[in-house]
Amino acid sequence: MVRVRASRLISELLLLQTRGQMTARQLADELEVSVRTVYRDLDALGQAGVPVYAERGRHGAYQLVGGYRTRLTGLTDAEARALALSGLPDAAAELGLGTVLAAARLKLHAALPDDLRCRAAELSGRFLLDEPGWLREREQPAALAEVADAVWQRLRVRVSYRRWDGSGVERVLDPLGLVLKAGVWYLAARADGRVRTYRVARIGSLTVAGETFDPPADFDLGAYWRAWSADFERRLYPSHALVELSPAGRDLVPWYLGSAGARALRETGGDPDEHGWSRVLLPVEAEGPALGQLLRFGPELRVLDPPGLRRRVEEALVRMSELYD
Repeated sequence: MVRVRASRLISELLLLQTRGQMTARQLADELEVSVRTVYRDLDALGQAGVPVYAERGRHGAYQLVGGYRTRLTGLTDAEARALALSGLPDAAAELGLGTVLAAARLKLHAALPDDLRCRAAELSGRFLLDEPGWLREREQPAALAEVADAVWQRLRVRVSYRRWDGSGVERVLDPLGLVLKAGVWYLAARADGRVRTYRVARIGSLTVAGETFDPPADFDLGAYWRAWSADFERRLYPSHALVELSPAGRDLVPWYLGSAGARALRETGGDPDEHGWSRVLLPVEAEGPALGQLLRFGPELRVLDPPGLRRRVEEALVRMSELYD
């Protein structure tokens, strides 16, 4: 409790230092405490010798007297870790580091010269990263904070995990790293001597095994994720279909097939004919899913090969037309 209040007092001091003047309500909202708590804190700062001046009245505010500045801006271990997520405030909040990140940013701003601090504030108001895709909501995994803590501290854990087919399995994991991909959290973890990828939202119960572990000496999270993603894409799209696309169909490819489709357009797309249609070798899923995948394009796509897939598309279109006949 003492450490919590000390951290809050420092945050209040740095807020007044960096912003010049703030009301008690503004301080309370910033730190997610009551106005009464702010009054008590500012009184404590005054008793400790910090020259806090209060303008009374309806529009009164607090400020530091005479350009007072403190150099008490050292980062804690947790704050230094949180800075790695400085561009992802929502992700930091999901990991339980929202307030820690805010404190780290505040300390960094307080340490900057006035001109650089103003420039940093100006830039932060002009650029925003919003990483989840439009077509899905961000997952809220129940075990995310516990998984993140195990990653930070290199703690071995026991988890119950739900596979993609709905079956359950128990695993002992060495959590190596977390990846946020289009609003979905994934865990890279070692199990039975092999590094695998787990979707955090499918982790049920989690208990700490009571021991730490040493990660593989050659493990690099970025390199692992790139290799795993490429392999996942190959498994997701095991086949190809030669198709003709209208101009509108070409525009739809990145939306429906993601990066794999966009790459196919660049690498295999032919020149448009006199009507604007062009041939492309598109990656497709296996059997049934491939049919639905291509039917999404409606009249903007025509399947040429393989013959079996073309026939299934034709049959599906006939059945659909009969529904509306």
